[in-house]
Amino acid sequence: MPTTKSAKKRMRQGAGRRLQNRDQRSTLRTVVKQVRAAGTGAEAQEAYKAAEQLLDRAARKRLVHPNKAARTKARLRKLIQSKS
Repeated sequence: MPTTKSAKKRMRQGAGRRLQNRDQRSTLRTVVKQVRAAGTGAEAQEAYKAAEQLLDRAARKRLVHPNKAARTKARLRKLIQSKS
């Protein structure tokens, strides 16, 4: 357990950030699942737009690795191509 005042504050900050990151990562996964679950190509395209924005933002903020975001977007685009 932290003993100094600054260490206690860092622990509080870390806990808050951990919750924020968890929520954002969960939202990201949900949006990606919606693209995969879309029935038609048009639905998938709409869902992809939202997913692309969230993936780019997550990569920029280092919530996920930038290469992972790019890889996920490429796989989703490939999936949309096959549905169209």
